[in-house]
Order: sequence, then structure tokens, then C-alpha cells
Amino acid sequence: MVTIIWSVLLVFAIGFIYYLVTDILRHKKNLEKVSWIKTGLIGFVVNFFDVLGIGAFAPQTALLKFTKQTSDKLIPGTMNVANTLPVLIQAIIFIQVVEVNPLTLMVMFLTAMGGAILGADIVAKLSENKIRLTMSVALLITGGFMLANKMHWIHGEGVAIGLEGWKLVLAGSINFILGALMTVGVGLYAPCMALVFLLGLSPLVAFPIMMGSCAFLMPPASIKFIKSGAYNRKAAVGMAIPGIIAVLIAAFIVKSLPLDTLRWVVLIIILYTSFTMFWSAVKDKK
Repeated sequence: MVTIIWSVLLVFAIGFIYYLVTDILRHKKNLEKVSWIKTGLIGFVVNFFDVLGIGAFAPQTALLKFTKQTSDKLIPGTMNVANTLPVLIQAIIFIQVVEVNPLTLMVMFLTAMGGAILGADIVAKLSENKIRLTMSVALLITGGFMLANKMHWIHGEGVAIGLEGWKLVLAGSINFILGALMTVGVGLYAPCMALVFLLGLSPLVAFPIMMGSCAFLMPPASIKFIKSGAYNRKAAVGMAIPGIIAVLIAAFIVKSLPLDTLRWVVLIIILYTSFTMFWSAVKDKK
């Protein structure tokens, strides 16, 4: 089963690279004015800590907004495109090293992908103001899950490596929704980890499930963003390449870091960005 999953992920990677490179070459003469250094640092930092379980989308949203590297409207598409290859590498690594029931993996992966395919079509057509409001709520939801995990309101004590029956149906249904929400900037990691904990799975199982879910959903969703032009091309490439390097360093070199304080800092940044997104949307309505 692992070999089959790897093969699917390889096909996804090749297809994604083809569409991205083709689109970049087609628009190479009118790429956006973006700082390679700023986007590179953002891509490296968020993907480094993504491997360690913090999640990339929420801090990446905050950093892109603070550094003004792209318009708010293009943030969801830009993040999905930029993080696709780093997440594919994460999934390949963790699916290999952590044992999970194959049926559970496939149900979670395919439902997340289905949700993302549906969500990407909707998000690409939203106005900038609706994107701001949606992302404000998305960041608030992500912050809520992070706080719940941090305060041990949701914590993992299970030992199971797979689901069956109603639990598998419930998990797949929720992951479909999480896959759709990924396309509007709601990071899947925090809510998926909470879901895994609540259903009695081993906390370690959360990593291949959430990384694999994103690896299955992001290529088709990102291709939709690429086709519709709903992303910042230069910012996406600027974050993707350093992001790949960061994933490899975090997965194979860094074994542990004191992340407790960092998670509180990230949570504060997320909540602040949620407020600024909401305030920008409100001001534009006046």
C-alpha cells in the first residue's frame, strides 16, 4: 500500500510541476514585484516548523500580510501552490516511517482531496473582501484548535493505528470538510490532529494522516488555482524552493526543538492577523 501511495504522490508531483512551470514560463515577462529574500525566508521558516507539527498556513498568512508580498485575495492560492511540493515530501517521509492502517489512510486522503477539489473552484471566484472575511474566521478557527491542544482540552492518549465502522465514516466526512477549508486558508494540521486524538488514534498517527491528506488534496487544488491565475506566481515559487530544503532539514537533521514558547507566539500572531483581516474587510465595506 505504501508503494501505491508513493506512486500516486509521484504522479501528483509530476503533474503539478508541469502545470506550474508551464504557467510561470507563459507569464515570465510580467511576474509580480516580490522580494525573493522575504518570500524565501517565509517559505523556509513555515515549512521547517510545519514538519514539527505547528502547521504552515496560519503563520504563513500572517507573514505574507505583514510583509505585503501579495494581495489578500491571492493568499489562499499562493499558499496552496507554494506548499504543495514541500508537503508531498513530508508525506512520503512520514507515511514510510509511521505505521497506519492502509484503509484509514486511503479514506482520509481521498476525502480530503475531494473536499479540496470542490473548495478550490469556489475560492478562486471569491472577491478580495470575502477572502479577507473567510480567512479571518479561518485563522480564528485554527487558533482555537491550537489553544485547545495547548491547554490540553484535546489531547491524545489513544494507541490505535486505524479506524473502522462509524468512526471511519465520521473521520472521512470531517476530513472532506477540512480539505475544502484548506483552499480558503484553514490549515488542516491542527483540526486533523484534534480529530485523530478524539477518535482514539495514537498521536503519532496524526502526522502521516494530516501530511498525507494535504499531499493528496494540494496538487489538484493548486492546479485549479494555477489554471485560474488565482495565485501570486513569483511569491509561490519564492517560498516553494526554500520550503523543500526546510522540510529535508527538519525531517532528517533536527530531532527536537523547544517548541512550547514558539507555539504561544504563533497563536498570538494568528489571532492578531485574524483581527487585521477582519478589520480590513470591514473598512472596505464602508
